Amino acid sequence: MATRREVVDDLKRQIERLGGAHGSRKSLPFGVPALDRHLPGKGLTLGSLHEVIEGGPASEFAGTATLFAAGIAARLKGPVLWCLTRRDLFAPGLMRVGLHPDRVIYAETNRDADVLPLIEEGLHQKGLGAVIGEVSRLGLTASRRLQVAAEASGVPALVIRRWWTVAQKDLTQLPTAASTRWRVSPIPSEVASAGGLRRGRWQVELVRCRGEQPRSWTLEACDAQGRLALPANLAHRQDQAQVR
Repeated sequence: MATRREVVDDLKRQIERLGGAHGSRKSLPFGVPALDRHLPGKGLTLGSLHEVIEGGPASEFAGTATLFAAGIAARLKGPVLWCLTRRDLFAPGLMRVGLHPDRVIYAETNRDADVLPLIEEGLHQKGLGAVIGEVSRLGLTASRRLQVAAEASGVPALVIRRWWTVAQKDLTQLPTAASTRWRVSPIPSEVASAGGLRRGRWQVELVRCRGEQPRSWTLEACDAQGRLALPANLAHRQDQAQVR
């Protein structure tokens, strides 16, 4: 008798063959086999809404979450619309993960509530590679609108959740219609034998994903091409992902 997991996997394959779910949408592989194998589309689905939250110290500044989103956008073709309310986006940092500032179109507003309409409007435009927005609030209704707009355009919407108060941080725990929710945290990197530090490391957690269980990976931070990597001392393990 087939197990419950085998039945679910078989149902997913049938849906994909019929062109439903992720089967009809393109994906962007991360290039890390353990990570890509776990995602329904073998990568990040492009015509979808994705949330990125930062964990760890100074998480309200979302520096690591910003680099994670920028690394994804760096590997896509076309301009990137970045919607924000704070002038703290550091262009040299974007270049470090492969996203040249010349590719970024900044849409600045004074109110957090105005960012979501900007993201939606950007998804209706042609020629963009990705739309990124920084918000504190993202409810079910607004996130459904963004998900529908992303599906129609085939362009990924990456929403970085930011906050300055405990109440705003608590909002990130509420459900949304995003296809995936990621939490990215900086962790200590190895010390090089000649002194100094090696490539930075992140704890990349898939907190929520349609059709898959949450998991976590220890990865090397995005390089100059926006690519993540499995640390050399972990590469020999068959699968370092841990169910959370």
